[in-house]
Amino acid sequence: MIENKKPEQAGTAQQPKLEEAQEFHETIISINRVAKVVKGGKRFSFSALAVVGDGNGGVGYGLGKANEVSECVKKALAVAKKTMVKVSLKEATVPHEIIGHFGAAKVVLKPASPGTGVIAGHAVRAVCEAAGIKNILTKALGSTNPINVVKATVDGLTRMRLTRKRV
Repeated sequence: MIENKKPEQAGTAQQPKLEEAQEFHETIISINRVAKVVKGGKRFSFSALAVVGDGNGGVGYGLGKANEVSECVKKALAVAKKTMVKVSLKEATVPHEIIGHFGAAKVVLKPASPGTGVIAGHAVRAVCEAAGIKNILTKALGSTNPINVVKATVDGLTRMRLTRKRV
């Protein structure tokens, strides 16, 4: 019958946090098992690559490392939410053609007409869908390492600029 709630905590249970109120599209792209050879044998740890987007031009990626899979996934998602950037979109596609670079990876991003869909590989598709891009043509050249391909894709998307109309 008697509730022992402090006045500060009385209203916090009903109010959602800012991050929980906003819907994010979360995708785990890859999970790597890494072995470190020590005197007693091999010690295994894991790294996860995650992409988070709001579906409205915001996208971020993160790399998490830990001794357990669930921990590295949590870390990757937390880093991805912190590093979100805004991407210029034009009617659910990209405004112009661009090539994103990172290391030896190159990603060609081309605008596509409505109804085309996302024509992309696994890592590039995850980034484009998280950002809210519905129609795009892509090609990954050079390195196919998922980490470098994601970084090259985000590089290309962040360098996009909307064209101005001449008067």
